[in-house]
Amino acid sequence: MRFGFWPNPRSDYEATKTLAQHAEATGWDGIWLADHFLPDEDELIPVHESWITLAALARDVPRVRLGTLVAGNTYRHPAVLANMVATLDNLSDGRVVLGLGAGWQQNEHEAYGLDYGTTGSRLDRLEEACQVLKGLFGNDYFYFDGDHYQMQRAPLEPKPKQAKLPLMIGGGGEKRTLRITAQYADEWNVWGDVTILKQKMAVLDQHCEDIGRDPDEIERSAVALLFLSDNEKYLQRMRAADIAMPTIIGNVSEVVDVVAALQEAGVKELIIPDFTLGTLIGADQLKQDLMEKFITQVGGEFR
Repeated sequence: MRFGFWPNPRSDYEATKTLAQHAEATGWDGIWLADHFLPDEDELIPVHESWITLAALARDVPRVRLGTLVAGNTYRHPAVLANMVATLDNLSDGRVVLGLGAGWQQNEHEAYGLDYGTTGSRLDRLEEACQVLKGLFGNDYFYFDGDHYQMQRAPLEPKPKQAKLPLMIGGGGEKRTLRITAQYADEWNVWGDVTILKQKMAVLDQHCEDIGRDPDEIERSAVALLFLSDNEKYLQRMRAADIAMPTIIGNVSEVVDVVAALQEAGVKELIIPDFTLGTLIGADQLKQDLMEKFITQVGGEFR
């Protein structure tokens, strides 16, 4: 089982680099970055662009996988994105995962004049973008005549370093997103606990069956907030809190049990955001200590 680390996008690059290097040195398998330009609340907070940041990390962190969790398809034309990703895969010696989603953060679209459309239209564009990306990665020249994107003898050189650069689809929409995942993805990611994962995986498997694809061809990963502590009063407070996102709460033994249940459900990678480790922004020692405690004492049980 792999373990990925997700630095807070509001941290500056020095903090992100420090955490990523610490993750690599202590045994984590991947670094994942959110793809946003501004917060989803009305605050003037710096947010670094994800792909440029990944390029810097490719230089400063030489071992682990590097990916977006996930890139918003509406922010870049898929042919432009394909060139960016292929270049970064070569610069990183074949370590890039292209995480892609339909895009959801409306205030970004409004601020920058990007077409937000409807949920359906964004999913239509995502489905066409998957075809464009796969077509550019796999052909010398690619032709495509879609409703949203058109290609005329479009090349992509250099190709990605990896013979098959992984395309990860992020999201849990059962009618469209998981069908698109079944059709095009190499990996899939969703926020979820064991119950959610089992439900979504059953739907994904059914979509695979409907199109005649082996569901085992798609690796599954999960994201959850981590609250790891030996302080039982703190853990009780977190368990009683109204936290909107899926969580993993407990001491080392309890967290090992949760991770084991995720693995049993079919999760191949668990991605942990740093948002609940130490201070919200930055690379303080508490955060690094919790990162190391998780990957050595919990992750070590699954190596």
